[in-house]
Amino acid sequence: MARLVLTGATILDGARGASVVIDSGRITEVSAGVPEQQPDDRVVDLAGRTVMPGMVTCHFHSTYHELGSTTAPYGNEYPPSYQALLSVKNLQTALRQGYTGAIGAGAANDIEPGVKRAIEDGVVPGPRFIPSSRELSTTGHSNDGTPWYWNIPSTGSVRLCDGAEAFRLGVREEIKRGAEVIKLFVTGGHGTTAPRNQTELTPDELAAAIETAHSRGALIRGHVVNKAAILLSIQLGMDIIDHCDEMDDEVISALVDAGTFVVPSLHFPKAFLEKFGSGLGFGAADSIRADLQHMYDVLPKADAAGVRLLLGDDYGAIGFAHGTYGGELELYVNEAGFAPGDVLRWATRNGAAAMRRSDDLGAVEPGKLADLLVVDGDPSADITVLSRREPLAVLKGGEVVAGALPA
Repeated sequence: MARLVLTGATILDGARGASVVIDSGRITEVSAGVPEQQPDDRVVDLAGRTVMPGMVTCHFHSTYHELGSTTAPYGNEYPPSYQALLSVKNLQTALRQGYTGAIGAGAANDIEPGVKRAIEDGVVPGPRFIPSSRELSTTGHSNDGTPWYWNIPSTGSVRLCDGAEAFRLGVREEIKRGAEVIKLFVTGGHGTTAPRNQTELTPDELAAAIETAHSRGALIRGHVVNKAAILLSIQLGMDIIDHCDEMDDEVISALVDAGTFVVPSLHFPKAFLEKFGSGLGFGAADSIRADLQHMYDVLPKADAAGVRLLLGDDYGAIGFAHGTYGGELELYVNEAGFAPGDVLRWATRNGAAAMRRSDDLGAVEPGKLADLLVVDGDPSADITVLSRREPLAVLKGGEVVAGALPA
């Protein structure tokens, strides 16, 4: 294959007027000026446009569409074949918007492993993808709401496990079906019907699930909101904490010591409040506002201390469509006060680390895979350059998979 040589580039947080050489899917050179050329090189002058690493969305529900808008059993709103098409569509939307990596956070009917295979086999385009299990939790937990008299043994997005050995079996079977990240529902809170102080797994159940996932090489993540459950999850070795609403100084210290990742996922509660807040009643709306303000205040402290924060949210929930990812970037800048470069670090370096791909993703450096975005403007100075329009070009392994390079 001919080399691709991008000249006149501005490297995110780096040099201007630089060149990036891509050969066989990897970055082989990043240098000032124009490198010595080979006869078959394809040379593209970017005229000052920004080259940055592809982003990773780390809380992704690929099979969800207007979840909660119907009375169908959770995860069985559509036939599995239809859900597979939704999964492909949503992953391709993320790819077009600059997310060259995605980590599942719960999906219906074992859809995601097959979609990952289709992407890797070249059947459909899509990001690098870590497919999720169904959501594992106990009988009667926050999302086990199908009436008992419907006589439905299980719903498409939920696997019920009761007792440590049941969790061991559940995790093993989900991995056998192709899941590479196990999703647990550990507590209520954060948009669920159960209160946040309701912990829905025993310590033995939680420990069994985490140990079993790790013994089979899988990641494990959990919807965890109250402080006691957060600290227990960190202590037992959970890889990714979703939401972490009761984060405080003690939690921050534990997260840093353990290297645990956190996906705050604040965009959905903010969007939900704006869309439905007037109908929630004063108490509920006020509680969401207080939770948001708490996280706006604590996250800068967490980031400064070294907590590994990630992007991603409950896209596909009611009133919160896939494709609205740019609002999340703006929220952390405009509401929580982060510099754009900090949020982009979560999306690139931290995202690559969460995928366990720090060696070959997350930076514009020689030796890395050429998963790159070409952006018209500098998103480290103005996040709307990236949040309000799609990248000019998205490259995955050096191939343009969305948009187009300049002529």
